[in-house]
Amino acid sequence: MKKRIALAILAALPIAAVVAPGSAAAQMIELGSSTTVPVVAPSCPSSSASTSCLIILERTTALQTVTDGQINPTKVTKAGWIVAFTVGLSNLSSDPKTELGYLKGLDHQYGGTPQLILTVLKPGKRNTYTVVAQSGTYHLIPFLGQVLQQPLSLPPTFTTFTALPVQPGDVIGLTVPTWAPILTYNLAPTKYSYRQSRTQNCLHSAGSQTAQLTIGQTQGYGCDYTGTRVEYTATEVVNQPYPATYVGGPTAKPTPKPTTKPTAPKPAPKPKKTVRRARLIRALRLRTPPVRSFGGGAGGAPLLH
Repeated sequence: MKKRIALAILAALPIAAVVAPGSAAAQMIELGSSTTVPVVAPSCPSSSASTSCLIILERTTALQTVTDGQINPTKVTKAGWIVAFTVGLSNLSSDPKTELGYLKGLDHQYGGTPQLILTVLKPGKRNTYTVVAQSGTYHLIPFLGQVLQQPLSLPPTFTTFTALPVQPGDVIGLTVPTWAPILTYNLAPTKYSYRQSRTQNCLHSAGSQTAQLTIGQTQGYGCDYTGTRVEYTATEVVNQPYPATYVGGPTAKPTPKPTTKPTAPKPAPKPKKTVRRARLIRALRLRTPPVRSFGGGAGGAPLLH
């Protein structure tokens, strides 16, 4: 199944990124996955009664914070696109009549059939998270008892390819507007943990709608549940940046040389003034012999003495 999804994802990528000689292959990251513990369809512990089987997540947005000892397993480290998801869904009961009874009761209790929405969250201060992107709503009844792997598309036909943009630092949550059988519990408390988008009544199931259903909505994730795994992962295709140069690409413009503005000539320095200037001029005048006037013009000598 994963191979088919990978082929579908690659088919939706630009041709140049898949078949062009010398091009780099698209990098795919499975957010929330564990190399040793794959996603499974949850089941009730053998010793628990149906009234104490806690595999149902209802009316909330869940964020896995520790998986197999890895902190923030769904944290995005490279910009890209969420293109698929994997989720483990319990079949509730091996007996069809019993399962049908559970379905009717849960639908009535939580306001509808089992559904989920993949949600991109931006972390804030004090365990608050803001919705920055969401998928469509997926109806789960046809897939109960399976590990469902689906490319993101517009339900219910899954024919129009879509994707959710993500940036480094974002995390991937799972929104359940009604209910979904996706919890595995009684695991090692130090290795598994998740949070819900609510801050009150954490010891009991949500008494009202606490799921984040609107882009831009911010809520506190104050309810922390250790020893439990929400069975989901998300598949990211990392953005492939343009190379600095490539055949047919724009020609790099030469860097212009810096121009220097012509320097204006410095004005001639003014003569320094002294307090004795007037006095010195007067003194020089006194020392200069008086000029006598000889009459006539042109500075010529006289004709006769």
